Parts: sequence; structure tokens; C-alpha cells
Amino acid sequence: MKSFSESYKAAGVDITAGYRAVELLKKHVAATMTAGCVSDIGGFGGLFELDMTGIQRPVLVSGTDGVGTKIKLAFLMDKHDTVGIDCVAMCVNDIICCGAKPLFFLDYIAIGKNFPEKVAAIVSGVAEGCIQAGCALIGGETAEHPGLMPEDEYDLAGFSVGVVDRAKIIDHNAVKPGDAVIALASTGVHSNGFSLVRRVFDVENRDLGVYCNDLGMTLGEALLTPTKIYVKSILALNEQVKIGAVSHITGGGFYENIPRAIPDGLCAKIQRKAVRVLPIFDMIAREGNVPERDMFNTYNMGVGMSVVVPAADADKAIRILRENGEDAYLIGEIAEGDGIELC
Repeated sequence: MKSFSESYKAAGVDITAGYRAVELLKKHVAATMTAGCVSDIGGFGGLFELDMTGIQRPVLVSGTDGVGTKIKLAFLMDKHDTVGIDCVAMCVNDIICCGAKPLFFLDYIAIGKNFPEKVAAIVSGVAEGCIQAGCALIGGETAEHPGLMPEDEYDLAGFSVGVVDRAKIIDHNAVKPGDAVIALASTGVHSNGFSLVRRVFDVENRDLGVYCNDLGMTLGEALLTPTKIYVKSILALNEQVKIGAVSHITGGGFYENIPRAIPDGLCAKIQRKAVRVLPIFDMIAREGNVPERDMFNTYNMGVGMSVVVPAADADKAIRILRENGEDAYLIGEIAEGDGIELC
């Protein structure tokens, strides 16, 4: 006899809907399974067997994050199969900054009312993000919260663990003046600064389905474009080039994130004209009358990740990154100083 509570259902929580959601999402989870997976979905914990082949001194690296207010766009457009990619990206892109390979991921969905098809759509995006990152979705949780949030809304967060050999940890202490700073192009706004995006475009009162010539798509499509996942390209680069530092350009933009990976006493001198700013950022600045300094201190501006390598390895690094699907190009160099300078 399956679990069922009429009283709990009357209070707003339908246990059977949860079972239905699990059945619908199993196929998506199965697509992410890697060699280390030990358990199947539905247990109390996700099990993963760590393969130590070729690793002398394993170091575990963890990351957790959510999608932020970008999720509001998913509500407005009734499109729920891409925000899961964002959730994975925000975690694994942080992990890869240390040189760690993501092993597994777990998600958490808090939802006003459990609509199984919607939950399955959300998890399909999480699964796709895991596939792009080369990690397994080994578990998760969906919690129905009647009375705490509207029935048609939800929030999404995730957690990931990766591993790196201690000798291969990307250690910013190797960064020195003259090193090259390389940009890896973003796919758009990614998952940061959406509180400002929503105010600038007044998204609740705007037709997001109108085609924009400047964007080559609708505004809604541009804003909901998933965050780029850089895991495989950075792993490939780390095997062939000594990386000095990697920065994931998230909230706080250039000014907050690039200096985080640079030792004290050094400055990243970024050539403003070299930055290939995407049209969506020009549109935000123009319609919101946002100063350029604020734009670079809020958004990735078309650079989702930056990598520091010795100047002698810059051309090689760019070639490797491009061979692994990245639009990579030189944007600056390391110099004596402090923080970052756009010049």
C-alpha cells in the first residue's frame, strides 16, 4: 500500500504528486550517471564512489548556489527547463576555479504546489547542466511549501562536490607581473544582476516575446539564456598549461571577481576596448541609464570567466580553449598595483 494522507493533502501537501514527480524525472537523472554512482534516486542519501586513479593527494572542493531572481523570468515565460542549467553552472563554475573536476550534484526545489510536470521540467535542466559539467545528479529534494509561497512559484538551489590532486590546484600565488589575462565569452547575463534587469526592463509589465533586432531573438529568450558551463575547457587547459588564476565573473562583475584570484600587490589591467560586450548589456545600460562603471561592477559584460597564464603561454592557452568550444581572447595583463584597472 502506497503512502497517502488525506489530512496532509487538505493542508496543501500532496504526497502522491511527489511520487509522480520522481517517476517523471528519473529518466533525466539516469542520463547523468557516471562510473562513480553507487545509488539510485529515491534513497535517503546519494552515494558516490571516488576513483583515485592518477590522484596522489585528493582534495575535495565544494560549491553551493542558486539561480537568484532570474527565476522570476522563468515564471513570467512559463519556461522551466533551463534554470536548472543555471543552478548547476553557478556551482561547478566556482569549483573549476580551483582546478577541481565536479563529481556529483544535488538540487533542492522549494515549490508552492507540486506540479509533477513542472518539477520534471526543472530537473531536466539540472540534468542537462550536469551532463555539460560531466558530473552526476545523485540526489535532490522537492519540498512543497503551501502558504509560504504562491502555488505557481518555486526556488531552486544546488550543491556540488569536486576533486583535484593537490599538486594541480590552481594557486594564485604563481601569478606575476606580465602574465596574460584571457577572457572566455559568456552566453549573456548568466545568473547575476537580475534585480536590476527586472527593474530596467519592467519585466512584469513588458511583452518579453517581442523580437529585438539588436539581440537577434526576443528579450525573454536573451534574458533566460542559460549560464555557460566552463568545466571541460578549463580541465583541458589545466592539463597542458600552468594556470595562474581563474575567475568566475558573477555578481560584482569585473571589479569584485577578477581581483579575488589575484595576490595582494598585483593588479589586473584590463583593456576596455578589448572586451567584447554583448548587445544585451548595451541594451541594459541604454534603457536603464546605467553608468559604465556600474555595469562592469554588476555584470559579466560578455566575459563569463577569466584565466591568467604566463604571457609565453597565452597563444597556446587561447588555442586550447578554442579547441574546446570557447570564444577565448586576450583582454589584459597583470601588473604591480591593487585590484583591477579598466584602461
